[in-house]
Amino acid sequence: MTDTNLVGIVLVSHSAAVAASVAELARGLTGGGTTVRVASAGGAEDGGLGTSAELIAEAAASVDRGAGVAILTDLGSAVLTVKALLAEGDELPDGARLVDAPFVEGAVAAVVTASTGADLAAVEAAAAEAYTYRKV
Repeated sequence: MTDTNLVGIVLVSHSAAVAASVAELARGLTGGGTTVRVASAGGAEDGGLGTSAELIAEAAASVDRGAGVAILTDLGSAVLTVKALLAEGDELPDGARLVDAPFVEGAVAAVVTASTGADLAAVEAAAAEAYTYRKV
């Protein structure tokens, strides 16, 4: 399977370092199988903390291969920025979807599931299911 058949993943954090680290972790836990395109869109355009609609749109375009793009966010304004981009309708690729999931566990579940060739609905469901993971 090539990456042209896979859902792309975008990780949006207020911190570029957090987004990049979560992307690295999620990629690393796929077991070296099929490579899913994962992009981080962290921080503001000036490198500081925040969110950037432009960085999010660029990240989504970079992972889009026609199978859909799952976008996971960390905190409130990241969610609002993605929602605004989706409402505009032309800033994000067709098939881009904001996924309601915990950031780290959801990202890992999304990337691992996408690496199996699952469709966007299955990737979204796997990420959302991470809310139920128990640690005790």
